[in-house]
Amino acid sequence: MEKALILIAAYLLGSIPFALLVGKIGYGVDIREHGSGNLGGTNTFRVLGVKAGIMVTCGDILKGTLAASLPVLFSVHVHPLLAGVCAVLGHIYPIFAKFRGGKAVATSAGVMLFYSPLLFVSLLIVFFIVLYISKYVSLSSMLAGVYAVIYTIFFTDDIPLMIAVLLLTAFIFYRHRANIKRIINKTEPKIKWLGGK
Repeated sequence: MEKALILIAAYLLGSIPFALLVGKIGYGVDIREHGSGNLGGTNTFRVLGVKAGIMVTCGDILKGTLAASLPVLFSVHVHPLLAGVCAVLGHIYPIFAKFRGGKAVATSAGVMLFYSPLLFVSLLIVFFIVLYISKYVSLSSMLAGVYAVIYTIFFTDDIPLMIAVLLLTAFIFYRHRANIKRIINKTEPKIKWLGGK
């Protein structure tokens, strides 16, 4: 029973729609009706600006971190990565936002922040390098996922981490299907907040 409660709590944490809350409370805007309609940090940056985007991204990261830490905090024999995956599912399909959520990137990163801080830091480095070069947030997110898969396969012997990273990366690619098509067609919007043309 305790295990089930931890996993449900992790899902509910992941379901907290920070983009929706920040948009409605802080700006009087339903973020789902603007931009891509996605409940995530990137759409928030584009629609509401840097301050709102940072708040949403941090919230989405930290809910993954907190969810992964629940088994430790409550001394329940559940693997932190399992709780983390439940939180990511909550972020993708949030019960508090009619199951229309984000793209799994920030919350997945938050899970890694708790479970493997070194991987988290290296993921950030890869993400920002690709972002600086390409100006595509979507491409940066997907390539960071690919890096995480390579890292866990060749530089760790942690089987649960390998499985979780493969699963989370699959979620990220699945949620970026439309972005992949736009990148191929050269219609994917590039960011402007790192400078450059």
